[in-house]
Formats: sequence, C-alpha cells, structure tokens
Amino acid sequence: MTEIGACQIALYIITILIFVKPLGWYMARVYEGQSCGLNNVFGFFERFIYRVCGIQAAAEMNWKKYLSAMLFFNFISILFVFLMQRYQNLLPLNPQLFGKVPADLAFNTATSFVTNTNWQAYAGEKTLSYFTQMTVLTVQNFLSAATGMALLVAFIRGIVGSETASLGNFWVDLTRGILYILIPLSLLLSLVLVSQGVIQNFKPYEKITLLQNVISQSASQNPSVARIEQILPMGPVASQVAIKQLGTNGGGFFNANSAHPFENPTPLSNFFEMVALLLIPAALCYTYGVMVKDTRQGWAILLAMFIIFIPFVFVSVSAEQSGNPKLSQLGVSPIAQLSVYPGGNMEGKESRFGIVSSALWSCASTASANGSVNSMLDSYMPLGGLIPLWFLLLGEIIFGGVGTGLAGMIIFIIMTVFIAGLMVGRTPEYLGKKIEPFEMKMTSFIILILPLIILLATALAAVSEAGKLGIFNSGPHGLTEILYAFSSMTQNNGSAFTGLNANSFFYNTLGGCAMLIGRYWVAIAILAIAGKLALKKIIPSGLGTLPTHIALFIFLLIGVILSIGALTFLPVLALGPIAEQLMLWM
Repeated sequence: MTEIGACQIALYIITILIFVKPLGWYMARVYEGQSCGLNNVFGFFERFIYRVCGIQAAAEMNWKKYLSAMLFFNFISILFVFLMQRYQNLLPLNPQLFGKVPADLAFNTATSFVTNTNWQAYAGEKTLSYFTQMTVLTVQNFLSAATGMALLVAFIRGIVGSETASLGNFWVDLTRGILYILIPLSLLLSLVLVSQGVIQNFKPYEKITLLQNVISQSASQNPSVARIEQILPMGPVASQVAIKQLGTNGGGFFNANSAHPFENPTPLSNFFEMVALLLIPAALCYTYGVMVKDTRQGWAILLAMFIIFIPFVFVSVSAEQSGNPKLSQLGVSPIAQLSVYPGGNMEGKESRFGIVSSALWSCASTASANGSVNSMLDSYMPLGGLIPLWFLLLGEIIFGGVGTGLAGMIIFIIMTVFIAGLMVGRTPEYLGKKIEPFEMKMTSFIILILPLIILLATALAAVSEAGKLGIFNSGPHGLTEILYAFSSMTQNNGSAFTGLNANSFFYNTLGGCAMLIGRYWVAIAILAIAGKLALKKIIPSGLGTLPTHIALFIFLLIGVILSIGALTFLPVLALGPIAEQLMLWM
C-alpha cells in the first residue's frame, strides 16, 4: 500500500462521514412526517399523488397490509418492465430501431431492476432504446430504492412501537422517499456529472471516421485505403448514472458501466460516483439512531460496518498493487511497472483511475449492494477478487442496499443479542423488546435461506450441461465466476465477474428466480418480525441488559457476522479464489 493510496482511501471515508449526520437527520424528519425544508417545493406533488392514486395518507397499516401493498406494487412493476421490453420496437425514442427483447432476458431484466439488483445480461447500447432505458429502467431505479428504504422504516417502527400493530403506510413512505430524498440528490449529482462530461442527450448514435488507417482482414490487400468508422453511442446517461449510484442500483447505461468514458469520464466524476455508493446506506445508520431515540445505536452500527469494510479494502488494494507473481517469476515487466504502482495489476482497469480507485470502487459497490463497476473484476488477482465476493457472501449488510442493508444488519444484531443471552443465561432483549422464539425463527430463516439459494444454484450451474455451456474459464476461476454470479443476483447486487455467458435461458431464468427470493422472502420475514415486535410492550433496561452501543457488543457483532460467513462459504471459497491464489504461488 502506497502513501498516496492510503490518502485516497482516507479522503473517501472522511467524505462519507461528513455527510452521515446531516443527511441521516434529514431522512429521519422525512419519514417521521416532520418539516424537512423541501415540503414547500414538493408538498403539492405529494398531495397530488395521494389524490390521483386514491391513497389515504393517514391510514395506518399492520405488517400484513404493508407487505401486501409492497408485493402488489412490485408485481405490477415487474409486469410493466417486462411488457415495455417486449414491445419497445413499437414505442418512441428508439432511433437505433432496436427490436423486442427476448422473453427470458426481459424476465431477468424486469426482476433485476424491480428488486434493486440491476443485474445485466445484455449490452445496454445494443439492446435497449432510449425510452426503455429512461422511462422504464431509470424509473425503477427510483422505485426499487424507495421500496427498500420503506422496508427499513417499517422495521424501525416495529422496533420502537409499543403495543401497536401499525408500521406506517407503505404508499406514503414510498412517495416521500422518492420526492424528498432520491429526486433532490439525483438532480444534484446529475448536474455535477454533466459538468464533468457525462452525456445527456437524445441524439442518434454518431458515426465518426478514425484519424488513423486501420487494416482490417477484408482490406489486407490494399491497406493504404483501409479506413473504418466507429459508432459512438449516445443517450440520456447522466440521469440514470446518478440514481444508479445513489439508489444502490448499479445498472449501467452502457455495457462497460462506469468504466465507460461517457458514464465516468474523469477522476472527479469517479470520486463523486464512488461517494454516492455509500452515501445513503451510511446516513441511514444515523437515521436509525434518531428514529429509535438513541443515536448511539446508529453510530455503533456504522462503526461495525467500517471496522469490517476498511481492512478488507486494504487487502484488496494490496493484492492488486502486488501484481501477478507468475510474471515476476518469468522476469516479465508488466506495463503497470511504468506507472506509480510498480508491479501492480493494471489489467482490466482504467488508466485514468488507477489501482486504488478501482479496487476501492469494487469494495464499495459490493459492500453497498450496488452493481456498478469501473474496472473488470474478472481481471483482478484471486485475492483482490475474493474481497468483493466476500462482501456479497456476508449478506448485503456491510452498508448494503438502501434500506435493506441496514435491515439485514439489524437481523444480525438480533442474532448477536440472542447468542449473548445464551452466554449469560438471560432472555435476550433489544431496545426494550424481548427476543423470543418467533423472532429467532424468522432471523434464522433470513440468515440461512440466502446461502442455501446461492450454493444450490452454483452447484446446479457447475454440474448441468446448460450451466457449463456459459463457462468460458475452467478450473477454480470458472467456479468463482459462477459463485459470484449467483451471489450477486441472490444478494441483489448486480455486479458481474464477467467471463460467464449469462445471457441464456438457463441463467436468465434461474437468476431471475434467485433475485425474487433474495428480495421478497427476506422482506416477508423482516416485516413479520417488525409486526411481532410492534405488538410488544417496551420494558425498561435492567442490570442484566446488554448495552448494544458499547465496544464489547460491536466486536461481538462483528465476530458473529464473520463466523457465520466463514462457516457457510469457506469450503466453496477454498475451491475457487483461494485455490487459484495458491496456484499462483506454486
């Protein structure tokens, strides 16, 4: 690790921390229905939406009604996104005259964007029209992010509620999250990105003539006249990039995602996009503290996240800066040795960003359940690629998706409180609520179901003929690509290791089902826990109550997270990236 690299990481973390308290406080006021400063701007639109949609804003919902509203809304969204892709050839804003999307790919993409996964088995600039990109997928980036935040808010109300069945109103939480949080932040970030050169237009794709003659196979007999044209894709990019980063969505307008110069042209745009990855997930920790009336709880959770995140970042960066030992054994000097990172692995990375920003981005995007990339993970060293994969396997809880990540972390807190209670022989409590068998059954269900889906899907792909047809790399690396793909889809991340042909009926269908399970089965269990906790009476803490904001509990929580992750996935990791790294050292 170089000093410049350490300073880059430190600047990034400090910038995130600066925004945690003000943004977290602001979001708490939004969801508690208090004045947030933008009421005078968007208040009319909020009331207009309620009136047009027939929403009774004052009506409270129990957990079953809240869940039913969320599932109904998301089902309609999946159907809408599916149909818009199937008939995009009949819709406007299609200057490239793209045809309809195949049914299995349309299903995969619909489930992907509605579940906040944004897994892409297609090249956006070759598959989707401007209308589909902008009015279908970008809109879902807002809706899926707001849905995750609403889920968290309902969970918090269940924790702080006392002898009540109410968890709020899903439609109100969804609307406020979009109007007062996601839209204002996206507008600001879009303007910043446009100022850096991110494109935003509706032009047809432009053809340019290359300045240098290029010899093609067909023109090899007369190279002096060989000159080819290059097609530059256009489109409304900045508006989609902003919300894909802020909403932990990750779906790129272009196939290269944020490695594309039209999505991410400068080091400054790279930094702002990278800050957006963790901005809302980190600030929601403070929002949680405000809403439970104890900000120490929020700071403790945020500290636990950073204690896991920072060392892993340094491991990933160090692995990439160390380079490939096989090249050193052969006495080969890679091109990267000419840069400021002697011997580093620059394969698959943009020279305008370098190793540190690339590895930091990959860690932040997988920790935050955001599928965007600014470098190709398939070209990382085995240990460098293991870290992003490990963030996925931990369960989308180290920051995680907006709302869902913190909700997942609270689930692990409940598990930790239960384990601590077993150690001292006392009924576990969390924030004045007793943790009883029902909560533990649902907690165990959440923690176990996702690893089960990931491992079963990976095993099926590794042994079936349909699964093996998509594998381009044999051995441990090929297994890592499959494991990463299903981890990304099940954990609603969306990034890809590449090197795997995922655009097939097998991967589109199985991956779409994994995304649905990863999002909604977990949401059902979380809201069930929230409903059960809300009915309980808050009891005062006593001498035997374990404080959940102190250092002892924070490190116990970290130990539980890492232990469960290691016990669940260490065998398959040993067959994948760990085995590949050992082969490099041999």
